[in-house]
Amino acid sequence: MTTSTFESYNPSTGEVFSTHAVHTASEVHGVVADARQAAQAWTDLGFSGRRKVLLAWSALLVDRIDECAQLISQETGKPLSDASLEVTLAIGHLTWAARNAREVLRVQNRQPGLLMANMSATVERSPVGVVGVIGPWNYPIFTPMGSISYALAAGNTVVFKPSEYAPSVGVWIAKTFALVAPNPGILQVVTGLGETGKALCESGVDKLAFTGSTKTAKLVAATCATTMTPVILECGGKDPVLVAKDADIKTAADFTLWSAMSNAGQTCIGAERVYVEESVADEFINIIVEAGKKITPGAPGQGNYGPATIPKQLGIIQSHIADAIARGGSALLGGLNSVKPPFVEPVILINVPEDSIAMQEETFGPTIIINRVRNMNEAIKLSNASRYGLGASVWSKRQGKKIASQLQCGMVAINSTISFAAVASVPFGGVKDSGYGRIHGPEGLLEFTYARTVVRARFQLPIAFTSFKRNAFADKIIMSVVKLFHGRSLG
Repeated sequence: MTTSTFESYNPSTGEVFSTHAVHTASEVHGVVADARQAAQAWTDLGFSGRRKVLLAWSALLVDRIDECAQLISQETGKPLSDASLEVTLAIGHLTWAARNAREVLRVQNRQPGLLMANMSATVERSPVGVVGVIGPWNYPIFTPMGSISYALAAGNTVVFKPSEYAPSVGVWIAKTFALVAPNPGILQVVTGLGETGKALCESGVDKLAFTGSTKTAKLVAATCATTMTPVILECGGKDPVLVAKDADIKTAADFTLWSAMSNAGQTCIGAERVYVEESVADEFINIIVEAGKKITPGAPGQGNYGPATIPKQLGIIQSHIADAIARGGSALLGGLNSVKPPFVEPVILINVPEDSIAMQEETFGPTIIINRVRNMNEAIKLSNASRYGLGASVWSKRQGKKIASQLQCGMVAINSTISFAAVASVPFGGVKDSGYGRIHGPEGLLEFTYARTVVRARFQLPIAFTSFKRNAFADKIIMSVVKLFHGRSLG
C-alpha cells in the first residue's frame, strides 16, 4: 500500500492545492493487471456498446464543464475561460471517437489478385489491449483525452498517469468515467513522479502514448524498447508563422499574438517564430507590438494569461531572451526584466539570429521572435531548418496551400492558428524531434489497434500451387500469368 505522497500547487499563489499518492512500481503493475482483466469484457461490448458508454460519459462531462474548468484553472493557473475552452475541445474529441470508431475500424475486403482468385481477403482491426497514457500539465484534459478517447473507442482499456503538476485533473477524469463504466478497470489513473511514469513504461502495457518534452520522450522510447512496447510520442515544437505580403496583416498579427502568448506560451503548437515578408513587416510588427502592450499576465480573473506552471521554466525563458539580445536581437516589447516569478510579461523580439538558442530550442513562454524575409521561399527554408516539425501557420490570401505543402511538419493552419487541434477528424502529431505516431481522427483510432489479415479459400483450384504435388505444368501457368499481367507496362 502506498504511504508516500506528493503535493501539487496553485502556481499563481504557490499554495498547496492537493495531495496525491506516489504509486510504486508494484502498484502500477497491479493496476495494469486489473486493466488487462477488464479488457475482454470491454472489447466484447462491441462498437455499439462502447459508443453508448462513451457518449454517456460525454454527456456527463458536458454537465460538469464548469467544475472541470475550475479545477484546471486552479491547478494550472490559466484563465477560467481558457480552461472551459479546453474542456469543450476534449469533449468534442471524445464524441467523435465514440461515433466514428465502427466505420473507421470495420472489416475491409481486399482484392486477392488473379493467382489467388479463389481466396477472399479481409483485414480486421483489433484493439492492442492495455494502453498506457502519460499526460502533460499544460493541457491536462485536452491532450490526454486525445489518446484516452480514441484508445477506449477502439476497444482498449487505459491506465493514465497524469503530470505531477496537474494530477487532480487526471484523478477527476477517471472518477467521472467510473460513474458511467459498465465495470471497473476500464480507465484507471496512477499518480506520482517520474518513477511512476517509468514503471508504467515497464509494466507490460501493449502500447504507450506520451506527451512531453523531446528529452523525456527519448527516455520513454528507450525504456519501452526493452519490452518491445510500441509508443506514440507527441513532443515539443518550435512552430513557425509565415506571413506573406498578400496576407490579412491585422488578423495575422492578432491571431499570432494569441497563439504565442495564450496559456503563458505553454502550448507545444503555439507560435514561437515568425517569418514575415519585408514589404509588410513594418505593418505587422507595429500592429502586434501595440496589441501586445494591452495584455498582461495574472492569476485567474486578473490577467489575459496565467503563470509559468513549472517554476524551473522561468530560468529557461530568461536564458532564451538573454541569448537573443546578446546575439544582436532587439526587444520591442519587454525583455530580461519581463520575467517576474511566477509570471512572465509579453516579450516581442526582432532580428534574432537563426542559430541562437531562442530560435533553435522550444522556449515555452509568452515570447515571440519576428524576423524579416525576402520572400516565402526563404521563409519556407528557414521554417524547415528546425529540428522540430510539429505545427505551423501560414498567412496568405492566394499562396496558402502552396506554402503549406512545402513545410516539414505534421500540421499546418492556413489563415488561422492551431485550428487543426480542434478538428477531431484530422490527425495530430509531428515529425523529426517533435515525435511520431498520431492521435485524433481515423489515424488516432488506427494507432490503438493492430491489423489482422484473414485469407480464406472459397474453393480449391484444380491446380494446387501450395503443395508438393505442384508440377511443371503448374509452374508454367504461374509464369504465364505473371508475364501476361506484370511483364508489360499498363501506363
